[in-house]
Amino acid sequence: MSSTEPGVQLGPVMCVVGARPNFMKMAPILRALAGHHPAIPMLLVHTGQHYDKDMSDKLFEDLRLPRPDINLEVGSASHAVQTAEVMRRFEPLLDTHRPSCVVVVGDVNSTLACTLVAVKKGVPVAHVEAGLRSFDRAMPEEINRILTDQVADRLYTTERSAEDNLAREGIPADRVCFAGNVMIDSVVFGRTHARDPAQTLHACGVASSILSHPRGYGVVTLHRPSNVDHPETLRALLETLGEVASRLPLVFALHPRTRGNIEKFDCAALIDPARMVLLPPQGYLEMLGLMADATVVLTDSGGLQEETTALGVPCLTLRENTERPITVSQGTNILVGRDRGAILQGVDDILAGQGKRGRVPELWDGHAAERIAADLWQWLTEPANQTPRA
Repeated sequence: MSSTEPGVQLGPVMCVVGARPNFMKMAPILRALAGHHPAIPMLLVHTGQHYDKDMSDKLFEDLRLPRPDINLEVGSASHAVQTAEVMRRFEPLLDTHRPSCVVVVGDVNSTLACTLVAVKKGVPVAHVEAGLRSFDRAMPEEINRILTDQVADRLYTTERSAEDNLAREGIPADRVCFAGNVMIDSVVFGRTHARDPAQTLHACGVASSILSHPRGYGVVTLHRPSNVDHPETLRALLETLGEVASRLPLVFALHPRTRGNIEKFDCAALIDPARMVLLPPQGYLEMLGLMADATVVLTDSGGLQEETTALGVPCLTLRENTERPITVSQGTNILVGRDRGAILQGVDDILAGQGKRGRVPELWDGHAAERIAADLWQWLTEPANQTPRA
């Protein structure tokens, strides 16, 4: 056990990351735990669910994340196999390190897997970004969210609607703390270090002249299986993006799955390289720079919906639903699905100066992690949580 101040004994807070979105959320939490008075002891566990080593290393560097204390190196697999393998490799860590609690973020397979292991061994779990719901159970992430929230002990929410979702699911209010959005902590932290878009294109061997178009440029990301795993759907989206690119040039950061399916489904001819620049997966600071200067972002990413709202950049989400409704009600986000007419109308409105600018939501102020660290300390040092655990 680690001594933090007289009379208080805490084991380390075991912080879990597994895939790219987790890194942006955990980085400010680790800084806040270290900066808390007294400092809160911690261990960083990387499950290795994100299996692109080069990109993983780049994200740690961009976000000033410390190197993981432990890397489980699970790698890619089916949902069932990956979840089971994380559980198998994570369980011995709890016996060895006897953490005071496990902190999980987001909704990836590692989030649920580590939560299940911890609660079955009597170790408290804190879930950061709790209560978000798309109400679409065809999304694996939705299942992970629901199950994690049901068994976690402390739930940190990013928006008020999340509290309502948890209440409807029977979760007592005293387990919930509205802390704000740690993803925005990383945006605030990284904004001054963001890469210049011209430098990003140059590093990828692409001429930066595309950035000087009178209407600016758009940024595109696509990765969800519902959008890229079916030939007809992917082909239709690429055709629509081609029409968008006739209005303003697009910078398309290609997820490995998307790139592979473009080749597999013989869709490469739908992309005009003069109007749509294809980039490999980008680091956090590169994407932040590209988005901050963009005229519009077209994406199916949940994180980018939040980041564009914080940056004040119009966002068209190529999904029928979102687990982040505040980005629509208060932010810059518009749900357009895969509807060609809605996508083109959204772009035309933005180019006509009628795009949403929105406002930054409550507690999206760059200090969410500090509030989480303060609450976590108070919660962990309560007498009820000082009972020795098996």
